[in-house]
Amino acid sequence: MAGKIIAPIAEMNARDDLLVIAAMVANGTRVLDVGCGDGSLLRLLADQKQVDARGIEISQRGVNDCVSKGLSVIQGDADTDLIDYPANAFDYVILSQTIQATRNPKKVLEQMLRIGSRAIISFPNFGHWRIRSQLVLKGRMPVTDNLSYAWYETPNIHFCTIRDFVALADEVEANIEKAIALDSRGYPVRLNAPWWVWNLFGEQAVFLLSK
Repeated sequence: MAGKIIAPIAEMNARDDLLVIAAMVANGTRVLDVGCGDGSLLRLLADQKQVDARGIEISQRGVNDCVSKGLSVIQGDADTDLIDYPANAFDYVILSQTIQATRNPKKVLEQMLRIGSRAIISFPNFGHWRIRSQLVLKGRMPVTDNLSYAWYETPNIHFCTIRDFVALADEVEANIEKAIALDSRGYPVRLNAPWWVWNLFGEQAVFLLSK
């Protein structure tokens, strides 16, 4: 198993998937973070990679948090507003821990690949062994660190596994340039392992796609 991705001290409080995403982004590029939340990833990329950082966030509170950090972020919905961006407007379009909360993940992914040369997506893996065991042993919808909501209040409406996402990437004719599965401690699952191993032991995954 590969070692954990180590970040500078200033970044150590960032989510594991955000550190992986940041490592995939080239310096000085144009980046759009879709569903950017409080702007943690955009701030990290602006500071460490000197990117032209832009964001879109559905919540007013998130937009306010981003603006307070000096970030260029507008309020918008990934499901409806990506169509307004011109083709090839960005080098990277990022969607972190959000695709499962969109109404139409396939269309969102297609729009990301239209407006960006590359798309980076991170998501919780619903095929992880802990989730499977909760379903089998308890007969209830699982609650984990990455899926922390009860079933009746969750914003996640399209759960998927790593193998589901690979199938979706194939359906939209995207090239998988790089993929990393992270275990519950944030360590990469063995990089040359077959998909079923990632699907079983990866708590979350990060994919770098292109057309």
